[in-house]
Amino acid sequence: MLRSQIRKTALAIVCRNLATMLYAGVPVVRALELAGRKVRDERCRSAFADMSRLVRQGEEISEAMARQGRSFPPLVIDMVRLSEHSGVLPEVLEHLADHFDNTVALRRRFISQITWPSLQFVMATGVVSLVILVLGMLPGGEMVSEITFGLRGPGGAITFLAFVYGTLGLLVGGYLFASRVVAARQIVDRLALALPVVGSCQRSFAIARFSWAFYLTQQTGMSIRQSLQATFQATGNGAFQAKCESVCQSIEAGDSLTVALADTGLFPEDFIEMVEVGETSGTVPEQLNRLSPRFREQAERSLRVLCNAIAWAVWGVVATFIVFFVFRFFMWYVDQINNALEGIQ
Repeated sequence: MLRSQIRKTALAIVCRNLATMLYAGVPVVRALELAGRKVRDERCRSAFADMSRLVRQGEEISEAMARQGRSFPPLVIDMVRLSEHSGVLPEVLEHLADHFDNTVALRRRFISQITWPSLQFVMATGVVSLVILVLGMLPGGEMVSEITFGLRGPGGAITFLAFVYGTLGLLVGGYLFASRVVAARQIVDRLALALPVVGSCQRSFAIARFSWAFYLTQQTGMSIRQSLQATFQATGNGAFQAKCESVCQSIEAGDSLTVALADTGLFPEDFIEMVEVGETSGTVPEQLNRLSPRFREQAERSLRVLCNAIAWAVWGVVATFIVFFVFRFFMWYVDQINNALEGIQ
C-alpha cells in the first residue's frame, strides 16, 4: 500500500486525540477508530480505519502503522513500536503531537516572514521584463536594446524571465533532489552549517530536535544505540545524521556521551557543558528536556535573523538591478552623444 505522508497538522491532531483517549482508558481499537474520524485529512482517516481493522485482527499498532506505506514518518513508527508495551504510549503520543504542532507553527511563521521579500523579488524581475518589453516596442528599439544586452520585445522578456526563474528552479530542484539522497544531503547540510546565518539557524533547530528526541526515546526504554539512532534521525539534518554511527561506536567503546558528542564538532560548547552536568547527576534526558524549549526559542530567533538576511539580500538584488540598468542607460546615452559629436566633426 503506497500513500503519501499525512500532513503534519493532521498528525498533531490525531496523536493528541489518541493520547487523550488512551489516558482515559478507551480500548485501543476504539481509540484508533475515533481518533481517525476526528480529522478532516482523508489520508489520515483512511489510514486509521485500516489500522483499527489490523489491530482488531491481532497486529501491533506499530505494525499496522508500518503497513500504511509512507503515511507515517519513521520517527512516529519507531516511537510507537518501542513504547506500546512500556506503558508510556500516551505520553509519547502527546510529545509527538507537540512536536508536530511546533513544526507546523514554525513552517507558517517562516512562510509569513519570507512572503514579502519573495514578492519584492517577483516585482523586481517583473519591472525588468517590462522594461525589456517596452524597449522592443519603441522606435529605434534595436539600438536602445543594447542596454539589455540585446533582449527586447516579448521574446526578450520571456528569455529574461526564463533565465532568472529557470536558474532558481534548478537550484531548488537540486536541493530537493539532494535532500532525498542520503550521501548528497549529508554534504549539502554540512556545507549549509558553515554558512554565516543559515548555519546558525540549521544548527539551532537540529539541537532543539536532538534534545527533545533524546528525552523521548529514553522514556521508551530504548537501548542507547536505538535511542541515539532515533534521536539523530529526528534532527532532520544530514550532517548530524552522518555522525550517528561514530557517536554510537564511541559510547560502546567506553567514552561518555559528553565526549562522544564533543568529538562530532557539531554541538556548541555550552550544550556540551549541559550534557556533562546531566551525566554527572544522571539526569541527561531530563536536563535536555527542560532546555529543549530554550533551544527551540534560540532556533526561532535564528530563523528571524535568517528571514531578515534574506529580505536584505532581496533588497540588494533589487538595488543591483536598478543601479546596473541605470548605469547601462547612462553609458549608452554617453556613447550616443559621443557618436553624434563625431558625426558633426
